[in-house]
Amino acid sequence: MSTDFEIVQPLPSAAFGATVKLSRSPREKMPEGLPAALAEAGGLLLIQGLEEIAADPAVLVELSTLFGPEVEDYRYLLTRQNVVHQTHPEIFMVTNTVPGARPPPARPEPPLTAEGKFPVQYPHRRGWHTDQSYRRPPPDISLFYAVAPADRSRGQTIFASGTLAYDALPAALKARVETLQGLHAQPGSGRGRKEALAGTMPRAFAAHERSQPQPVVRIHPVTGKPALYLCEYSQMDWFEGPFVGMQPGPRGDGAALLDELMAHYTRPEFVYVHEWTQSDLLVWDNRCLVHTATWYDPDKDRRMMWRTTVRGNPGPLYAGEARSWIPREQEALV
Repeated sequence: MSTDFEIVQPLPSAAFGATVKLSRSPREKMPEGLPAALAEAGGLLLIQGLEEIAADPAVLVELSTLFGPEVEDYRYLLTRQNVVHQTHPEIFMVTNTVPGARPPPARPEPPLTAEGKFPVQYPHRRGWHTDQSYRRPPPDISLFYAVAPADRSRGQTIFASGTLAYDALPAALKARVETLQGLHAQPGSGRGRKEALAGTMPRAFAAHERSQPQPVVRIHPVTGKPALYLCEYSQMDWFEGPFVGMQPGPRGDGAALLDELMAHYTRPEFVYVHEWTQSDLLVWDNRCLVHTATWYDPDKDRRMMWRTTVRGNPGPLYAGEARSWIPREQEALV
């Protein structure tokens, strides 16, 4: 049992995840046992009241080092540089407050379900993804910190457990996806479902931007448990995929299978909805979870969230692979 923190409660109304209370400030001592607690909790931890991170972003970077040997530098991740933190380039700013930042899509929240419940399930809720799945090897862990969240009633982050979803798959569907690969594409690359439905041809890719195959069933390298590893809509390649070896395109049998899997993956019993409070820190495992966000009003909310991503243990499937997203001429710089 760790003396650095305690698990004070499971996350409310969720079958996975845990709330953690640190025994002392991470400035005094880093809580070394958090990675084991993350695996035990099914891939999601909530730590609240970390005001010191807003004052000193280096604390977030150092906390991130607990979860893997490399906290990624966003200057080399195909990221718009206006949302990379100026003094700590390991931090990606998810915000509508910096010049050139993209506001949230101009869309209202979907209506309540017929039962009067908050909608979480695909396709009623869209945007489900795991961070940067369009790269090989993909990152392991993300940390997301609320410097200034949107109003608590908006801008929630929703998570679904690929481990629980895989366990609940019918046997025939498990057999169908066991060796299947999804083809993942970078958002904004013109290979999303919207562009495919419109018949708009995507631009040519440089070698380091190409879409990447990933296993639909991924074995977690720490727990050994299988989990679904999928995204939808804008983070799959809808021109050559979404699945390798199946009929491509948004109206093919690959699309029908993805819709079936995502509707299953995001069933309410596999989902947790987080309402943000200032200074919350969420840590999640991209190897076994997907997430999406609810809309917030950019005219009312000035939102600033900081994210880091950590890599270093993607599993034996990726052993020895060069980073797909790094041009050869930049490899020595990273």
